[in-house]
Amino acid sequence: MVLCVNRSALEEAPPDMATLFHMHPGYRDSAALLISIPTKVVGPAGLLYVIERELAATVPQDKNVNILGSDNATTCIIVVLRHTGSGAVGITHLHSVGSEDGVVTLIERVRELSVGFPEGRLELNLIGGFADSRNYSEGVFQNIMHAFHKQPLEVDLILACVGEANTTVREGIRWPFICGVGVNIKTGEIFPATFPDRGPELSLRCARHLTGGHQAKVLDVYDCSMGLHRIGPFNYEPLRGVDLWLEQSDEFILQHLSTSPEVETPYFSSMIRQTLKYIQDHPFPAVTVFRDNRPHYYKRDEMTGFWVPFRF
Repeated sequence: MVLCVNRSALEEAPPDMATLFHMHPGYRDSAALLISIPTKVVGPAGLLYVIERELAATVPQDKNVNILGSDNATTCIIVVLRHTGSGAVGITHLHSVGSEDGVVTLIERVRELSVGFPEGRLELNLIGGFADSRNYSEGVFQNIMHAFHKQPLEVDLILACVGEANTTVREGIRWPFICGVGVNIKTGEIFPATFPDRGPELSLRCARHLTGGHQAKVLDVYDCSMGLHRIGPFNYEPLRGVDLWLEQSDEFILQHLSTSPEVETPYFSSMIRQTLKYIQDHPFPAVTVFRDNRPHYYKRDEMTGFWVPFRF
């Protein structure tokens, strides 16, 4: 039906971040509270990590996942949706492409996991998307707000750590306070976080995002009923000039393939370079990676905490 603020339905979605904070200043306070929490370094044990244009949802009873997480959200926005009755929670990492698809799928997954719980409401949390100089984050925010506002149910906006509320200035350059968060699936607690391990087949997953263009949908990467991390199957669009990209300097890659080059992580260019190399080696993953047109499944290794290959 509509977005709700303090349990009150909005007639229209907030047109921009500034209007949201002006009309509802309490969101600045809740953002400041999140920012004040020390950032946690989350290891692989119990973690399910999503990259951009991925989604995962689960329930508090999940024995394989304790934390849902994502980071590297500068001009992107991490969306966390939780049902207060069932405790089911989902996370996705959205940019300008695929936002509405991601919102619809996220709602579907959390509601499916909440069947049998007549009581409870959907609570929405937005983190990331600082006040960048190119104003990319504003468009992402607007797309997400309108996508939620169009849905045939009520969603309570609880946290909006975005825009100016998520921005500081260092040596004259705007920086995001928070680029990543974890969600404790048992308590619903959201906290600032970084993730040294980002799960299996990261180059393949990043290749899908980098080449996706306007056709890329948000990919659900977790089957909580079986406790399996699920990747694919999918194909991606061939990337023209990948050999030329690989010949460029790290600075060139940073300036041309980042929406916020002034605040990227030190490993951004090396990560992109690894992804480009993967695309060079696998220009058509439907042929070379997903030969049997089946997903790649991973289960949690109880000894190490890492996701390891699983075959039925």
